[in-house]
Amino acid sequence: MSFSGAIRRTAQRLSSVDWSSPVFKGDHDPPVDFASAKKSVRDVALVDALEKMYSSSSPPAQTYEWSADDQASKAEQIEEAKAGLAFTQEMIEDTQKEIAYLRVNKTTRDTYTSDLKEVYPDIADEVETEIEKREWFTDTLGK
Repeated sequence: MSFSGAIRRTAQRLSSVDWSSPVFKGDHDPPVDFASAKKSVRDVALVDALEKMYSSSSPPAQTYEWSADDQASKAEQIEEAKAGLAFTQEMIEDTQKEIAYLRVNKTTRDTYTSDLKEVYPDIADEVETEIEKREWFTDTLGK
């Protein structure tokens, strides 16, 4: 049995599942047919006991109370996520502008040193300062 064959068969089985229907249907489930169970099971007393327990049982609905502390914590996390999203969007916009700028000022064989100085003024100032102070070799020699 190949692994990919098993995956393919599992995917085919899952494709036939109706994912829109809920797993637990609550009150919409049909009642249990104890009459057919009594016909097919040898121990009828067991089925009778189960039927009596089923008809007499009415468990209370399970409810969950969301605590105020937990609500406040989740609300705070949501606000932090929104702030992070706004920051991320701003970073994306800045990065897209920088990419566009770098594409316009792309270095080619026809690029002159003066062009690079215009595009990268910080680096040009650093280079000029190192040349003036005669420190141009500090980046080339091991420290």
